[in-house]
Amino acid sequence: MLLAGELRRTMYRDMVLTRCFDEQATALQRQGKLALWAPSLGQEAAQVGSAHAAGEHDWIQPSYRDHGVLQARGVALTDVLALFRGSDHGGWDAERHRVQLYTLVVGAQVLHAVGYAMGLALDGVPGAVIVYLGDGATSQGEVSEALVWAASCKAPVLFFIQNNGWAISTPTATQAAVPLARRGEGFGVGGSQVDGNDVSACYSATRAALERIHAGGGPEIIEAVTYRLGPHTTSDDPSSYRPKAEEAAWQERDPIALARAALEGDGLADEGFFAAASSAGAALAAAARERCARPETLALRQCFDHVYATDHPLVAEELADLVGAQA
Repeated sequence: MLLAGELRRTMYRDMVLTRCFDEQATALQRQGKLALWAPSLGQEAAQVGSAHAAGEHDWIQPSYRDHGVLQARGVALTDVLALFRGSDHGGWDAERHRVQLYTLVVGAQVLHAVGYAMGLALDGVPGAVIVYLGDGATSQGEVSEALVWAASCKAPVLFFIQNNGWAISTPTATQAAVPLARRGEGFGVGGSQVDGNDVSACYSATRAALERIHAGGGPEIIEAVTYRLGPHTTSDDPSSYRPKAEEAAWQERDPIALARAALEGDGLADEGFFAAASSAGAALAAAARERCARPETLALRQCFDHVYATDHPLVAEELADLVGAQA
């Protein structure tokens, strides 16, 4: 698929903004401004390319490091900080952006996504759901259950696996004897692999899969083969388990450097464009610092809000106990 130059420039800019924000958030966690952070360093192409392929009626179900997905869907990345500061349950308006909130429990979001996709189909509402998961999540029982439901009900859902090589310290080779794209075959869900460091390839593969799903073809899997250049989270030390030579080899395939080279090679961007993207990234990093400099606290009683869609007697009882104890 030949992509328009403006789309390619937009995706490059989103990748740069995502990385600048991500690196700043990592630094803020090291400074004690965030409780934890899950870096997306190295996975920008897989996230940005696939998210740009989603249509206005499609929904996104992310996991917890999909910052590039949020950037591509128009979510203010500084709003993500509230979750990792512990000052909000999510941080952004899921309905407005059609992006559900981050899920920190590995694999749990996949069942949510399939259920939502089934709901869209039953209600006759246009659109599909893209659910993002990592290679480690494919080994979780929830994912197998989700594949059963998705295949049986022909749910309009795309399982987008970011295979970044490591499930914390467990390599992909230890988790699976076959490519992860084939994990769905026994359930009746077809899959394909794509170069997760090629933003245009990720866009094209996702767009084609969504077109088939929108046409009633049922669920699909895409395995984007990429690499986590940083730690699993800021509590992790990848140097204790990951070969230096492997890291160096993947550094040579930095997705942003590859996208820049492609733009330059096709005459689609000049130094002024790249400088403007870098400046925008620096401004976003400054906004992240400013956001973390402001005091934000989550009132304990807010933890009882939105637990259920309607009032629940047990939640009401527990809230009353809290209020009584604080009186």
